Amino acid sequence: MNRRTFLKAGGAATALAAGGGWPLANAAAGEVATARASAKPRNIIFLVSDGMSSGTLSIADQYLRWRDGRPSHWIRLYEEGKVSRGLMDTASRNNIVTDSAAASSAWGCGRRVNNDTVNMGPNGEAYEPILVTAKQHGKATGLVTTATVTHATPAGFAANIRNRWQEDDIAVQYIEREVDVLLGGGQNHFKATRRDDERDLIDECREAGYTLAMDAAELAAAIDKDTDKLLGLFADSLLPYELDRINNDDLAKHVPSLADMTRSALQVLNRNPNGFIVQIEGARVDHAAHNNDIGGLVFDQLAFDDAIGAAVEFAEADGDTLVIVTTDHGNANPGLNSGWQGGRYRFETLSKFRGTHEAIFNRINAESSLGAIWEAIGDVTKVGVSRNRVKLLLSALRGEYEAPYYRSSNANALLGQIIANETDVGWAGGRHTSDHAELAAFGPGSEGIRAFMKNTDLHQLMVNTWA
Repeated sequence: MNRRTFLKAGGAATALAAGGGWPLANAAAGEVATARASAKPRNIIFLVSDGMSSGTLSIADQYLRWRDGRPSHWIRLYEEGKVSRGLMDTASRNNIVTDSAAASSAWGCGRRVNNDTVNMGPNGEAYEPILVTAKQHGKATGLVTTATVTHATPAGFAANIRNRWQEDDIAVQYIEREVDVLLGGGQNHFKATRRDDERDLIDECREAGYTLAMDAAELAAAIDKDTDKLLGLFADSLLPYELDRINNDDLAKHVPSLADMTRSALQVLNRNPNGFIVQIEGARVDHAAHNNDIGGLVFDQLAFDDAIGAAVEFAEADGDTLVIVTTDHGNANPGLNSGWQGGRYRFETLSKFRGTHEAIFNRINAESSLGAIWEAIGDVTKVGVSRNRVKLLLSALRGEYEAPYYRSSNANALLGQIIANETDVGWAGGRHTSDHAELAAFGPGSEGIRAFMKNTDLHQLMVNTWA
């Protein structure tokens, strides 16, 4: 449907009760007793480290203290007492363990929806996403991610879709709803040659007045233009893991960091005199956690932390911006099990990594020799692995390995366990968890953060700033 039709339909649908659902679910955000802030911000920056367990936050902060002699930007906000802080219940409508689509929808429309759906009720109700609401209040809107821009978390702020994997349809909705800034991966969902309907959405965006950027240099050039609409797509699909990006000269040159995308988005969005709302996602923290990949996990969390730094810098200079920092759910619950020598040996080992599990598995398969597997692990991680452990990994690649806990039987999980012998980071599994999530905010409006909140409460806190 077009934007005007959606606004009419969405307004009616929002009045419907969700009905049923997980016992913790609220019927609608308007029914939540969320404190109104005494001050109302002009801008909102909503930062999401997707799939970040509390152990991820801790390890990244401790690694930075070892490497750079400073805390992470996130923990520094705690140390300096600059934030209102709480824990967040992350459940979806039908599961105590949420997925990213339902989690972001809770923020986006203020209702709990079923896993895999985006701002849609169980009977097909379309709930109005927050970026559509923001547009009605004259705000500029933006989505920034290291996933595809059409992935579940960004979609939760702007789309209505029955199945989160319908990314081609989500891309069309972004254009119809005039999202002003889109930065991330996902060219394939905009290219005529890769879409079933053969629509050239990149060309449609150009005709709609978007400045286009397909690499880091074009992004830098775009910011110098007096543009208020920006489409930046820096990969066919997901952006590379940060650890792979910084260790590949071509990727480092052509793919911007999350912090670079954040600064660019804020500069463009801030040109709107009525202010803006933007969601910024460190998406690949979640993917690394699924893979039990400590290198991928820590370095993507550090990249996200750099984005926090960029947002804090902007907000402190602006003085009229609400910054919210959180995660949608935990994943795999990593933890450092030994702090021998103050963690020095473990962090030294991690600092030598030159790639992720993905970089290793790009070189090996079920037909590889034991020597080739040993060499690939050593080249990427600088870790020496015994012959028996290499044989175990080969059996997992062939689908012949069975762990006592079945979720740990795949090759990624086994490689994570093997490498854990050198890093001492253990994993609870490879799936999302029900953990209550870290939640922090500062700036005007942050007074509405309570010690314990539901994910849906954040929607009401944000829309209250426009009431």
